[in-house]
Amino acid sequence: MTDTKAWPFGTDAIQDDPLTALRIAVTSSHPRWFYLVGFDRESDARPTDAEAAMLASYLDEYKAHWYGDNWFAQQMGERPLDVDGGANGVIFRKWGEDDWGYRRQSWSQGPLYVPQSPRLRERYPDEAPLGPLSLEQVMDRAHDTSPARWQQWKADHPDIFSTPGRTA
Repeated sequence: MTDTKAWPFGTDAIQDDPLTALRIAVTSSHPRWFYLVGFDRESDARPTDAEAAMLASYLDEYKAHWYGDNWFAQQMGERPLDVDGGANGVIFRKWGEDDWGYRRQSWSQGPLYVPQSPRLRERYPDEAPLGPLSLEQVMDRAHDTSPARWQQWKADHPDIFSTPGRTA
């Protein structure tokens, strides 16, 4: 168990969750801290071990691209989770097997998650036709501004991403 005095995030993130050991914040859909990558603790399902590895790899790719090995990355590494007030982190949510959504922390209007929840997809099929999507497909969508870089990352990590080049 981690020393509670060293936990700077209070109740905003769960300290003893297995994902926390991978530096993935287990938090709410609207956390107070600017985590680089989070998992919504209100999710209906938990990530599998393979999905947890994908979440950790997504975080690694983000840090490698945006920070490299600079002083700020080293400073972030001193905390148990990666936070950056200038980052637009991603929160992932899992509704069921191969049924994931994501949101950016900066989103203030529009759907809460993309794709929307199964309940909303069923209720409004003409307005929310997207989904369900696997975690990898959701990550592909979250990288829509840099798909080539992301596809290369996946190709370089076939032990984690079994279908390099697959897009949403």
